[in-house]
Amino acid sequence: MVHKPLFMSPLSELVRPATMAEYIGQYNVAGENSLLLKMIENDDLSSFILWGPPGCGKTTLANIIAKQTQGVFISMSAVTSGIKEVKDIMKDAEEKFNFFHQKTILFIDEIHRFNKAQQDAFLSYVENGSIVLIGATTENPSFSVISPLLSRMRVFILKPLEHEELMKILQRGLEKSTEAVGQELDFPQQLLSDIANIAGGDARRALGIMEMAVKLSYENDGGKKVVITKEIIQKVLQGRLPSYDKTGDYHYDYLSALHKSMRNSDADAALYYAVKILKSGDDPMSVMRRVIQCSSEDIGLADPQALQVAISAREALQALGMPEATLSILQAVVYNALAPKSNSLYVALEAITHDIETSPDLPVPLHIRNAPTKLMEQAGYGKGYKYAHDYEMPITGMQCLPDKLKDRIYYKPKNFGFEQTMAKRLEKIRQIKESMNNGET
Repeated sequence: MVHKPLFMSPLSELVRPATMAEYIGQYNVAGENSLLLKMIENDDLSSFILWGPPGCGKTTLANIIAKQTQGVFISMSAVTSGIKEVKDIMKDAEEKFNFFHQKTILFIDEIHRFNKAQQDAFLSYVENGSIVLIGATTENPSFSVISPLLSRMRVFILKPLEHEELMKILQRGLEKSTEAVGQELDFPQQLLSDIANIAGGDARRALGIMEMAVKLSYENDGGKKVVITKEIIQKVLQGRLPSYDKTGDYHYDYLSALHKSMRNSDADAALYYAVKILKSGDDPMSVMRRVIQCSSEDIGLADPQALQVAISAREALQALGMPEATLSILQAVVYNALAPKSNSLYVALEAITHDIETSPDLPVPLHIRNAPTKLMEQAGYGKGYKYAHDYEMPITGMQCLPDKLKDRIYYKPKNFGFEQTMAKRLEKIRQIKESMNNGET
């Protein structure tokens, strides 16, 4: 026997608003007196991109525009559409514009998935006004949309929905679910709040959890009484990974947050971001690369052991794999976070790079050049070289930098951690060299 489905359409479609008055969230972009709202109300659209995370309302805005504006509205997905379909739409839009003065509003979901050639196809049509292009993307358009097209479009940045906004959307979902089952639902507010927290700003995810919970409860109770419990929510959540894009902005945002938390000596935040990345199924080696980078860039000689701990964790990952290497990775994360910090080597690198770029071909002093041939020896190569080990204290006052840079000091150790010891050594060496040079003159 075939049972009629409880929901004829996904719950996210059933609660999707039809007007801007019903739209929830994104008040900075679509709220009262906003540019986007004025464009929609005045039916005076120009091309733009909606950039934001999944489930924040990009497609909903496009659907509202389709209902509240007069142009010919066409929706397509960059995942399923090819260049031929794009060109056909462009040609038809140009004819409508030229002969009937009618604009075509073209909405492209996941526009970042179009390659350069496909994006190029829009340029002339956007420029001459025959189409109004609306692109939706979860990727940073600075990197995923070609510059000529991006320069002709506004970018509206959408944010993950707030908890209160998700609660309002879930209340609408509860009303639609009640209609679907034909009776009141016992759905505690605390569980609604839990779903809003779990959803992470994604309305589609929140409504998907609600829909599955209602279906599961309805089937368990034979439709007699629909009671949503914490156990049902937990069953729905089994196997659901956190919302995370392993190749997009989220990937780099979380890696950046991990690195900056370690740099800021915030062990708790560093652990959180590391676990978030690992639990989301991302490549654990990407975490190790950031840890190793932090060991070199932000700790350096303030604690040389940090790099060894990081390298050991990477070797443990290669030997054990995941999830067995998780604690080894976290050990390196915490060590980095709590280690003394110094960017002295990074600063030295920047200063040296500047000098090399400014004066790229400075000659090496003759006395520290090698003289493998008689001609080079006659030219003065190696003349006056002082072999450090010939001295009781193996240090000389000999100049090693090129003449133009002879007074440069690149390495300036911090006065804490192991670099405090390095600073004392360096000061002693400089004093010895200075006394030697003074004694020679």
